[in-house]
Amino acid sequence: MFSLLGGIFLGWSLGANDAANVFGTAVSSKMLKFWTSACLASFFVLLGAVLSGRAGIETLKGLTSFELQQAVISSIAAALTVTMMTVLKLPVSTSQSVVGAILGIGILNNRLNLVGLGKVVACWVGTPIGAAIIAVILYYGSAVVYNGLNLNLFNADILLRLCMIAAGSYGAYALGANNVANVTAVFVGAGLISVFSAALIGGLSIALGIMTFSRPVMETVGKKLVNLDPFSALIVVLALAVTVHIYAVIGVPVSTSQGVIGGVLGIGIVRGVNTVSRRTLRNILIGWILTPVVACFLALVLNFLIHLRYIPSQ
Repeated sequence: MFSLLGGIFLGWSLGANDAANVFGTAVSSKMLKFWTSACLASFFVLLGAVLSGRAGIETLKGLTSFELQQAVISSIAAALTVTMMTVLKLPVSTSQSVVGAILGIGILNNRLNLVGLGKVVACWVGTPIGAAIIAVILYYGSAVVYNGLNLNLFNADILLRLCMIAAGSYGAYALGANNVANVTAVFVGAGLISVFSAALIGGLSIALGIMTFSRPVMETVGKKLVNLDPFSALIVVLALAVTVHIYAVIGVPVSTSQGVIGGVLGIGIVRGVNTVSRRTLRNILIGWILTPVVACFLALVLNFLIHLRYIPSQ
C-alpha cells in the first residue's frame, strides 16, 4: 500500500488547488467563513466520491494499461505539476495534469485509447464554456425570482447564506463524484485496489488538501478575477455545481477551476467584460495549456530516472 502515497499526494494537491473552488466565491464575498466552508466541502467531497465516483474512475483507467510502477509515476508527476501551480497561486486543472501524466505513460507503452482521450479533451473545452452559459441563464432567471420576493436586507442576507451553503455543498458533492478518479483511477487500472477503495482513499486525501492548504487559491478565484457581490457568488457556485455534475454523470473528470472560471466569466458578461481581470485570466489560461504538457514531460522524466542503471567502469 506504500505505492498509494503518490495518489494520496495527488489528492492532497487536488484538494488544495481545486476542491475549495466550490466555496471560494462565498468566502471572498464574506458570506461564509473559511473554516465553515472547508468543513462542508470536505464532508460532501467524500460523500460524492464514495457514492458517485465509479463512472469517472472507469473512464480514466481505460485510457491506457498500467503497471503498478507506472501508476505511481503518473500520480507523482501529476501531483508535482499541480503543486507547482498551487505555489504560483494559479487555479489549474488537476484533470489535465492527470491525463497529461497518463499520456506520458501511454507514449511509453505505445498504447493509448485515442477515442477516450478525445472525449476527455472535448469535455475540457466544454467545461468553461458550458459553465459561462449556465451562469448567464441562472443569473437572469434567479434575479427574477429573487427580486420578486421583495426581501428586506436582513432576510435577504439570511436567504443568500443558506442558498450558498446548499449550492456549495452540492458543488462539493459533484466535485467528489467527478474528480476522485483523478486521484486513484490509475491504481484501479493497475489492479492494486478496488473501485470502492479508490473512491474512499481519494475522497479522504482530497478532504485533507481542502483543510490544510486551500485558502490561497480561494483568494485568486474569488477576488483577483472579478469582484463578486453575494448574489453573483451564489450564481457562480450553482453554475459550477451543475456543470461538474453533468460531467460526473457522463463519466469524464473535468476541472472545477475551469468550471468556476467559466461561471465567473459568465457573470462578467452580464455585468460587463471590464469587470474581468484580463491579466489574471491570461495567466490562468497559460496554466491550463502548460499543465498537461508539464505533467506528460515529468512522467517521461521520472520513468527515465527510475530506470537508470549504474554501469561501473572496467
